[in-house]
Amino acid sequence: MRVCVIGAGAIGGMIAVKLARAGEDVSVVDRGAHLAAIRTNGLELRWCDGAVLSAKLRAFDHAGDAGKQDLIVLAVKSYNLEEASRHIQPLLDNRTTVVTVQNGIPWWYFQRHGGEFDGKTLKTLDPNGTLARAVDAERIIGSVAYPAASIAAPGVIEHIEGERFPIGELDGRVTDRASRISEMLNRAGLKTRVISDIRPEIWLKAMGSLTFNPISALSHATMEEICQLAETRQLAADMMKEAEILAGKLGITFRHSIEKRLDGAEKVGAHKTSMLQDVEAGRPLETEALVGSILELGQFTGTRMPAIATVYSLLRLLETVMRASDGTLKVEKSGAVRAA
Repeated sequence: MRVCVIGAGAIGGMIAVKLARAGEDVSVVDRGAHLAAIRTNGLELRWCDGAVLSAKLRAFDHAGDAGKQDLIVLAVKSYNLEEASRHIQPLLDNRTTVVTVQNGIPWWYFQRHGGEFDGKTLKTLDPNGTLARAVDAERIIGSVAYPAASIAAPGVIEHIEGERFPIGELDGRVTDRASRISEMLNRAGLKTRVISDIRPEIWLKAMGSLTFNPISALSHATMEEICQLAETRQLAADMMKEAEILAGKLGITFRHSIEKRLDGAEKVGAHKTSMLQDVEAGRPLETEALVGSILELGQFTGTRMPAIATVYSLLRLLETVMRASDGTLKVEKSGAVRAA
């Protein structure tokens, strides 16, 4: 299958290496030092068990140069989606499928939804309708990426844990194309299955992204540390409860309790969330996709979310400070010796 991964970062890069090593025709689109390293040395994936996997990939800085594709994996950060969508048209033929791999609530959430809010646009995610026009909903298959990974160096992806990638059609059908993509991902060593309703699975992941990402970005704490301090564990629980009430109004029920979610997050250990990694690297934050979109959903469902709103305000302030200083924020050991 001809596969183009747009955004060969932590998750996109992992998918690209796995698929290429399984024999698929894979190209990637990225930029900067990461792209240069991929072009020179290929893309390296350091798996959590110590295995080092590498793949030589066709790598481009302009998506259109990759040619027509059977499958596009759209794995850029949410704030880069609009730009990426402007360059996607040359990759499409009448059969091209687009799998979206983003954190938080996706821009297409109410497309092919069939419920009360069918077709509604989320202004926090697609304010100008650019994404909806660029990527026809009929092409889209949703996914949820559960693995944790990071870019260890340009051209090097470090896998931390997890390998699950459930996928699903937006209207809930189990189609031949979804089955083929699932089979391909499984052959590549990524655990996936086609599920009949992708939205509850999106919410399951979004609940964690909503809470741990902003709290870690603001505090520089790992998931383990957040869950072990009583006050931040309670804050995470409060945010999850507000989101659970909101999700219930949208017909979503959860199979795990909030306490079980917190216990699971604690077991991940000293993992830095993607948003904390972005803070330390001085990159933009996915504030709207992870938190702002939840508040927007709350507005038109009449759901009060004071804990989420407070954290969102602080996160916006952090973004403003980082943007004004054009700097990074990182907590490091000083090495200083304190006097007794």
